[in-house]
Amino acid sequence: MNIKQKLYKHCQEFVNSKLKSIEKTIQSNKDALNSETKSSAGDKHETGRAMLQLEMEKAGQQLIIVTEMKEQLARVNCDTSSKKVRLGSVIKTNTATYFLAISMGQIKIDGTLYFVISTDSPIGKLMLGKEVNDVVSFRENDIKITQVI
Repeated sequence: MNIKQKLYKHCQEFVNSKLKSIEKTIQSNKDALNSETKSSAGDKHETGRAMLQLEMEKAGQQLIIVTEMKEQLARVNCDTSSKKVRLGSVIKTNTATYFLAISMGQIKIDGTLYFVISTDSPIGKLMLGKEVNDVVSFRENDIKITQVI
């Protein structure tokens, strides 16, 4: 398994884990809403229902974000490489190594630290379409691309 495939697998596991967690939260909130019965403490009941509704809306928003991540990940092709930075590229620079896929943060694989970023991230946008030896300026630092895999 090459490094792109390992990174992709980590991304898949991350997205699937998030998805399961959100679905579990949604189901739990649905169950709680269904089990809420009108009690003599009417205001307390309404407050509880309102809080559950807010939690459901929050989970719904999270579900949209994770679904978009899953769709973005589905467009990543680990079997091809390009001279130009594109979705699915591993980008080695003079400061760090990046995997352009989804916003996931940093992970360590085989002793190397990778920043898994999306094409919508500020640094991801700067790197898209760049090639080896190109320099991008990010947060007042010049970052030189040394390898694109």
